[in-house]
Parts: sequence; structure tokens; C-alpha cells
Amino acid sequence: MNYVRIIALLAVGLGLSACAAVDTVTRNAPFETQTVSQAQRVSVPAADVTAPVAQAQAPVRIQNVLVNVPRSLKVSEANRYLPAGDIVWRGDPIGDRHAQVQAIFETAMLRGAQTIQGERPVDLLINVKRFHALTEKARYTTGGVHNIVFDLALADPVTGDIVAPWREIRADLDAFGGQQAILAEARGETQKVRITAFLAEVLRQELTVPGGYKTANLGLIQVLNQF
Repeated sequence: MNYVRIIALLAVGLGLSACAAVDTVTRNAPFETQTVSQAQRVSVPAADVTAPVAQAQAPVRIQNVLVNVPRSLKVSEANRYLPAGDIVWRGDPIGDRHAQVQAIFETAMLRGAQTIQGERPVDLLINVKRFHALTEKARYTTGGVHNIVFDLALADPVTGDIVAPWREIRADLDAFGGQQAILAEARGETQKVRITAFLAEVLRQELTVPGGYKTANLGLIQVLNQF
């Protein structure tokens, strides 16, 4: 969604707010049966003007971040070269993978939001659909692709009305393997560090670059990740 489209959609949203309430979503829609008021709202800290991060020009300013990782997403702990299930994550100790993925998204979106300082306050809504990082087998041999798919929308922070409609984002990142992965770990570039920084940049591009974020072409493994 480019800069001009966001402005237009926000203008339309202001005029049609009475019939665009978020709490009418159904189980098959983003956020499933949750309303915005029921989801966990994480407030974006004020931008640090001393931080060496360029402020991106956009018509919006993200006030809160709401991330939904549906419990219907299947978690796979299988140690395979190609991921199975909807969530494949090894960057945290074994535990609640849904909560771990939610925490990664919240951290990334809060970081990205601080680089976007427009005039219109909005809430950022994220609905995760796929989160494929690397298994142990792929991480220490072939490498691969971090394949992440999520839906994104913007809502009025007061009324909850959608002001920029849901859009699917496919965000793929080259995943280190073998010696490259070992050296990256030694530098502190863990899977979590790289994915978090990457998702923050995806958000910045989606809301500020004409045409929005465009995922990279990463070859055959990227294609196989789609199945």
C-alpha cells in the first residue's frame, strides 16, 4: 500500500467510520473472534529524537500495536530440512511458540513504528498467518529462508474503525546455514535478532515506500516454503 493510497483510504475511512467497526469480524476473518478491545494493546513509546534512526515520512503515526497469533496455527517441532506446520521456531527454549512469535512481532512492530511519524494517530493490527524459521537440521547445514506471512491493517485508536484495510504481507528473509550461521551467532546475529530487525524494516517500507514492501526473490527454497 503506497503513500498516496494510505492518504486516500484514511480520508474514506473518516467518512465511513460508522459502518467499519472492527468488532464485527468473524471466525474466518483476521483476528478471528477477537475484537480490538479484547486483543492485547501495546503502546508505542515516543520516538527518541536522539536515536540515530531516520524518521520516515508517512501520513500516520502508530499509537498502539495489536498482534494476534491464532491458536489455530499448527506448531511443528519436527527436525526437517523443510518446515512443516504453520509455526516453526527454534530461537527460544521449548515453550509456548505462539506467545514467542507474538513477542517477536510486538518488538519488531514497536521498533518500526518509532520510525514513522505522521500526523494521524492509528492502531496497527497484525494477524500472523505463517512463521517459518529454520529447524536445527537446516540451521547447521543448508540454511534456507525465513518465510513469514501476516495480515496488516490500520484502525482508529478511539473507535476501532478500520481506516486502511487488511493487506497480506509476505516477508521472506535469507536464512543463514552452516558456518555462516555459526559465525553470525558469534556476532550476536541470532535468528531472533535478524528477524526482528527485518520485520521492523518491512513495516517501515510498507507504510512509507511507494507500492509498499516487496519481498525478495530467494529462489527454489522460497517457493517450496509456500506449500
